[in-house]
Amino acid sequence: MTGNAHPERTATEPPASGSPEAAEQRSPAPLVTACGLSLKGPRGWVYRDVDLSLTEGGLAVVSGEAGTGRTCLLLTLAGRMRPTSGEVTVAGQAAAATIQRVAAIGETEGVNDLDDALTVTEHVFERRHLRAGLLPRRPARRDEEVAAALAPVGLALDPGTPTGDLGPRDRHLLGAALALMDRPRLLVLDDIDRGMRGDHQREMWESLRALTERAGVTIVAGCVDAAPASGLADLEVVL
Repeated sequence: MTGNAHPERTATEPPASGSPEAAEQRSPAPLVTACGLSLKGPRGWVYRDVDLSLTEGGLAVVSGEAGTGRTCLLLTLAGRMRPTSGEVTVAGQAAAATIQRVAAIGETEGVNDLDDALTVTEHVFERRHLRAGLLPRRPARRDEEVAAALAPVGLALDPGTPTGDLGPRDRHLLGAALALMDRPRLLVLDDIDRGMRGDHQREMWESLRALTERAGVTIVAGCVDAAPASGLADLEVVL
């Protein structure tokens, strides 16, 4: 019999279980990182020394009352604001302009408010027109595309419903669905507990957890009270 009955392990073989190399392979690289992230405004620090690390498909909570810098921090993570100091990377991108290509934001008050007078269909096709410059001519086709746009967030709405008639949960999820039309790797949402009771807040967090799994997107969401996200979020930043 020729050949070696006990060949040496080659570089292509998996490392032994429990070895440092195996642990490294099991730990995915983070999609979002922040180190010493700080923003200073005319009246002082808006937020300061924020560190975080979130893997792809993760769900993070940023909690804080109004005035704690929560919205500014979320916009910084999405590449819409520049920090005074510190570093943020998303999918390996560090420049704000390139982060914007992989990060999208849901409805954020004072930034990209949904128009109460527009219907669900009109919002979907306004976003679609901005992306592709095309509008389907047949109403039936439009309804199909609206349903397809809402499906990732688990919404089933009458396409003709004015946005102003939507409840808080459906409005938040519509904003998320519109953001997902840009096919981001990071979805940033703010004020997701606004206008909702505690049990509805829990349902909202459950919807976001399911969304990370259904759409394979990483989510950072802001709220006042993080308690309803207990056991669902991978990371919490308290401001």
